[in-house]
Amino acid sequence: MTIAPQYIPAAYSLTAVGVWGTSDFLGGVGASRANAFLFTAIVHMSGMVSMGAVALITHAAFPDNYSLAWSLLAGAVGGTALAIFYRSLAQGNMGLVAPVAAVLGAAIPTIVSAFDEGVPGYRHLLGFVVAGIGVWLISRTEAGSGRPEGLGMAVLAGIGFAGFYLCIHRAGNASPLWAAACSRSASLLVTSIIVLFGRHFRTIAAPVLLIAVIAGILDVTGTAVFVRASQIGRLDNAVVLSSLYPAITVLLARIFLHEHFSRTRTLGMVAALAAVPMIAG
Repeated sequence: MTIAPQYIPAAYSLTAVGVWGTSDFLGGVGASRANAFLFTAIVHMSGMVSMGAVALITHAAFPDNYSLAWSLLAGAVGGTALAIFYRSLAQGNMGLVAPVAAVLGAAIPTIVSAFDEGVPGYRHLLGFVVAGIGVWLISRTEAGSGRPEGLGMAVLAGIGFAGFYLCIHRAGNASPLWAAACSRSASLLVTSIIVLFGRHFRTIAAPVLLIAVIAGILDVTGTAVFVRASQIGRLDNAVVLSSLYPAITVLLARIFLHEHFSRTRTLGMVAALAAVPMIAG
């Protein structure tokens, strides 16, 4: 069964949803059992090595200096944001942290894209609104008092993710494989410096190390397919659709960690799913 050309960017974005959502779940689990920055550095190393190997095997064209610079900047910003994100996930409230970071990460590039690429059609705008409502419903907590734990770091991570989206998009038509691999090299450098000067060296158990490796492969795969989606479609479409990944993170947290899965979150997932054809069409 073939996919209609207009839906191909959405297919790439939804692939990013699956792999990023799973990667974030694994990252939250792993970071709760190891130092978050050291764990994230291993994640970035895994992503850099695996995607770099794929790029070499497939003989993908290496980016020019302009694309390389933007890929590296994207990695430095996104890598730091991911470390903060994993640390906030490790505090045990994945159902809040992931959606809040996703909302901010999607909102900022969407606004910027409206100025660069023009305001999207009414159906797309309605899809953005429905997706935002869905992600926000997923993020709501049942307790009505006090600021939820991890919220501040989730906000910082979301801003960092927005910076990553904007920078990696500026890499232009560079090979998605190399753009993803190069961005992870910068991410590894930044997080390694934090580990070195922060003296975050710790012994990591073999199961946690394996989690980091798998999370890294999934994370960099999500980056590669997102880059491709933004290259052949609009940036705001790619960002909003890809930012539905918290639904996967929350679902996995419900299944494996038994986090509360309220009717509100169920409604949010339904809204998120309803937004997909409006944005993709």
